[in-house]
Amino acid sequence: QVQLVESGGGLVQPGGSLRLSCAASGSIFRINAMGWYRQAPGNEREMVAEVTGGGSTNYADSVKGRFTISRDNAKSTVYLQMNSLKSEDTAVYYCNADVVQRPGFLAMNAWGKGTLVTVSS
Repeated sequence: QVQLVESGGGLVQPGGSLRLSCAASGSIFRINAMGWYRQAPGNEREMVAEVTGGGSTNYADSVKGRFTISRDNAKSTVYLQMNSLKSEDTAVYYCNADVVQRPGFLAMNAWGKGTLVTVSS
């Protein structure tokens, strides 16, 4: 199977920065799109940023210009650099990936368990 493990969350002051990492492991032939989602208390989970296998990126309007998504295919890892953090960025951040486990197989969608980011003074 496939496991996604996030790290890098924590408490940061408004205006600060954090870098999240998500490493995929297990039965992996290729990873297509990877992305970050977040869910704040009382809210639905929302897309924050995503990156395709070819490196194209897409961001939620609320984080454009502040967050940067990147990936290291050799390490099966996706990153989220978060700058100029605001209190409204407080949420549990989840990693997501479309993983092809065997050649010719369809991609399966996998989720990490999440990492908490708290932006507060």
